Amino acid sequence: MTKLSVNLNKVALLRNQRDVGYPDLIEHARLILDAGAHGITVHPRPDERHVRQSDIPALSHFIGSCGNNSIELNIEGYPSAEFLDLVTKHHCHQVTLVPDDPNQSTSDHGWDVVNKSGFLKPIVKRLQDAGRRVSLFLDPDPMLIEHVVKTGAEQIELYTGPYAENNISLDQYTTTATRAHEENIDVNAGHDLSLDNLAKFLVAVPNCAEVSIGHAITADALKMGWHSAVTAYLTAINYADKKKKDTA
Repeated sequence: MTKLSVNLNKVALLRNQRDVGYPDLIEHARLILDAGAHGITVHPRPDERHVRQSDIPALSHFIGSCGNNSIELNIEGYPSAEFLDLVTKHHCHQVTLVPDDPNQSTSDHGWDVVNKSGFLKPIVKRLQDAGRRVSLFLDPDPMLIEHVVKTGAEQIELYTGPYAENNISLDQYTTTATRAHEENIDVNAGHDLSLDNLAKFLVAVPNCAEVSIGHAITADALKMGWHSAVTAYLTAINYADKKKKDTA
């Protein structure tokens, strides 16, 4: 079954609008996990517009204290020296490396692994030596997988923005995921996935290990509460899982 990791960035963005200390990230992480999500994702950016570096120790401690080894903390970010120090000092299970410019409003492209595999390889090794699983944010292009292999990363996260915007066919994701699995690279997915498109994506993409969703699920939670929102996304995941089994 595909795991659901909920991104807390938009909760943190709301908190940062006022200096009153709420909404509290730990409280919302607890609500999300109690509803059945499998993990928490955060993406601390240099300008700290939402999740701050100072949030990481508390989130790391909270996830570690849950008493459930299957619950994971995924930290995303550009591998600056400051970011790498952060994710090696404070325990997390997965580090997703993204090629973001500090001024970007959100992630909008994957790594140029053709030209950046040499840059990424020692970074991946450093993180792995620290006990972190490493995922690379990647555009859906099967030709890129051979270059991912050169970095040593165990996972990729397919950038799903173009799929959500109907700018690219699902075939690109299917063939990229298939090629990744041939190289024993696990596949995650994230960005602009929602209740409108999640199940269709998962039916088309074989063995997607995890989806990381923030904006849409937070918007849905504003209407229906975290428990109902998480349940709705898990229902979509379960539907896709059953659909794949029925057609296998």
